[in-house]
Amino acid sequence: MAEEQGFAGADESFANGEDTMPQVGMISQYVKDLSFENPNAPAVYQWQAQPSIDVQFNIGAATVGDDVHEVALKMEVTASADGNTAFAVELLYAGLFAIRNVPAEQLQPFLLAEAPRLLFPFARRVVADAIRDGGFPPLVLDPIDFGALYMERAAQVQAEATGAQASLETGDA
Repeated sequence: MAEEQGFAGADESFANGEDTMPQVGMISQYVKDLSFENPNAPAVYQWQAQPSIDVQFNIGAATVGDDVHEVALKMEVTASADGNTAFAVELLYAGLFAIRNVPAEQLQPFLLAEAPRLLFPFARRVVADAIRDGGFPPLVLDPIDFGALYMERAAQVQAEATGAQASLETGDA
């Protein structure tokens, strides 16, 4: 019974002996770089002020082989109170993704939105553990909507390109 069920068009993908269906898989994920600094220890443990937390992140993607891409999520977390740093964490967490038969226009959205979404829960745990191991309460970061951020950035780039084109046409450049 299960043999009779299939995906529409699946037979066509093998008609010429090649599989042309899009395929994506995570090969591996790993910590590339991790730094934890506690520059004001042991005095920091006596501070009464509630620290402010600053979280920054960046996403990078690179082709590392045929159909293999590395996506790196860089996270920087700094806690400070009264102008002094309580702790600073830098994490570069990466994953290798095998990607075949994905149209070029869909590759960048996958690498910069979907792949970071898959990596983030693991990177968040590494950051929380590093902070806890440094003697502070673990910081559990809220989920990030990488798809919305990607769309926002793409719209921003498009607006900048449109503005630059308009400047060229009017001679303002």
